[in-house]
Amino acid sequence: MIARILLDTNVMVYAYDRSEPAKQAQALQVLNDLAVSRAALISVQVLVEFYNAVTRRIAAPLTSEQAYERIKNLAMAWPVLEITPLIAIEAARGASQHQMRIWDAQIWATARLNQIPVVLSEDFSDGAVIEGIRIVNPFTVSFQARDWVR
Repeated sequence: MIARILLDTNVMVYAYDRSEPAKQAQALQVLNDLAVSRAALISVQVLVEFYNAVTRRIAAPLTSEQAYERIKNLAMAWPVLEITPLIAIEAARGASQHQMRIWDAQIWATARLNQIPVVLSEDFSDGAVIEGIRIVNPFTVSFQARDWVR
């Protein structure tokens, strides 16, 4: 199976956010389906943003030790893409040309330069296609991970 999906940080974070029970349940289901199918990857950016979000931005934050253990586990469980200077350059172009925030542009650039056709994220416009990269919000009512894996 060739990975076809790049996961954005918010999918991982919602799995730990008990203040959003519907999104937490959906995130857990999506992550399970994608782990079983082996159709998804994450990036180094996702690991770093995950640590920051689960220790600072969720209602019941993890301790730094807990978050450290989680990112070690995520790094072992998912294929992880490196962030390269070319990705940074492409992200800057994407931010400029497509009016994206730089961190969202970096996710998009990582997918684009690694030829991953789908990004799962709630941070973009659901259904948008930006230079061949389709953005899909996994928290919509109709989303089913199995529809996006082969």
